[in-house]
Amino acid sequence: LFPTGAADSCQVTVTQPRFQEADYSMNTVLLTCAFSASGCPFPFEVLWFRFLTNKHEDLCTPVCTDHQKYKVLSVSKNNISLQINDLTVDDNAVYICGIAYSDSSSPRSKQTGDGTVLTKTEKQHSNGKFIFMIIASSLLFLYSTTVLTFFVIYKVGSKSHTFKYPLKKKISSGRKIFQAIAQELQRQRYAEHGQQ
Repeated sequence: LFPTGAADSCQVTVTQPRFQEADYSMNTVLLTCAFSASGCPFPFEVLWFRFLTNKHEDLCTPVCTDHQKYKVLSVSKNNISLQINDLTVDDNAVYICGIAYSDSSSPRSKQTGDGTVLTKTEKQHSNGKFIFMIIASSLLFLYSTTVLTFFVIYKVGSKSHTFKYPLKKKISSGRKIFQAIAQELQRQRYAEHGQQ
């Protein structure tokens, strides 16, 4: 305690990492909290809160509400961690660390960090499903390529046939017309010769 009339100049600064991601296989995670204090009387308290989508929970104020799930660890003089056990995706939230020098009357003696967003990723699809998707995609690709190849060969083949024999159809139809004209002329000649 400060003597009567002495100015209370306790100032606390708390910093936390903005994000922390935990792999789906992790069962335990440590959230870190660093702080600095100047002109503050001992002792101090460490507080942990979390904000979920629709509510806020006091986790350790300073005693943890669930000793199996949460544990406050002193890593070094000015570094505190919250250990979360049995981690699940339901633990995804914003975790806020607070440091409080209760014996100080300074407004800066009780501060919180900006919070750490904890995200535990869900287990991805099993390898069997992933391999099945790769095989199915490969087969679909091969099928599409084969159909496209046959289509191109058919189109090119039919066009090249037209280019190789473009006059054959015209000649054959021209011959028929010529033959018809020639036959008509012969009939007319025979008709004229026959009348003479």
